[in-house]
Amino acid sequence: MITTLTLNVHKGVTALTKRSMLESLRSAVQGLGSDLVFLQEVVGADSSASGSNVLLQGQSQYEYVADSIWSEFAYGKNSVYDSGHHGNAILSRYPIAFAENHDVSQTGDECRGILYAKVAGPRPFSAVCVHLGLTEKHRLFQSQFLCNFIAREVPHDEPLIVAGDFNDWRLNGHRKLITDCGLKEAFCDSLGKPARTFPAILPALRLDRIYTRAARVLDARVLSSAPWSRLSDHAGLVADIDLSL
Repeated sequence: MITTLTLNVHKGVTALTKRSMLESLRSAVQGLGSDLVFLQEVVGADSSASGSNVLLQGQSQYEYVADSIWSEFAYGKNSVYDSGHHGNAILSRYPIAFAENHDVSQTGDECRGILYAKVAGPRPFSAVCVHLGLTEKHRLFQSQFLCNFIAREVPHDEPLIVAGDFNDWRLNGHRKLITDCGLKEAFCDSLGKPARTFPAILPALRLDRIYTRAARVLDARVLSSAPWSRLSDHAGLVADIDLSL
């Protein structure tokens, strides 16, 4: 069994005051003891005057959060600007044998990416960290890209975990992933639908997901109470996943 966390970290700052929450975020994430962590909107570099608000000890945010807990990590730049960049990251207790990032940005939308990693865990598996667009047309294109990639690169009997911020509040992309990709969502057995995760303080929209294939979810929970409700504008999701199928 592996414990998986996904969280949009909002660049390590609060949504309204832009106050750094990175130290508290690291403490909370490390306290869960997860084996695999999917992060979205995590800062990889920032040389601006305010960079100290989002980086500590000169490290990328994902390195700072990983510390000595997750010795393996992969990062994919999604949004690049003059002072730095941010994107998706996967932190793992197990060796990451291979990783690659896919730019799925669409004109007129924010930059988006799909980060893929092959993990040498208790049983080798594939992990995909996702951050999709705000426009439904773009999300459907990106979901189809994801389905095509999975069909091409991931053997059907190999365990697969896909997690992240799908921005799919109408669930149209969700239905595509279930039907076209053969994925199962962690909360659907217990709730009938993905969990509500946004805004974190009072979740109403179902934006964040953990999907699996050739694996079984043993338990899933939403991190919407303190301190999580203060760390980001998204609630985190945790799932215990059996890869032994």
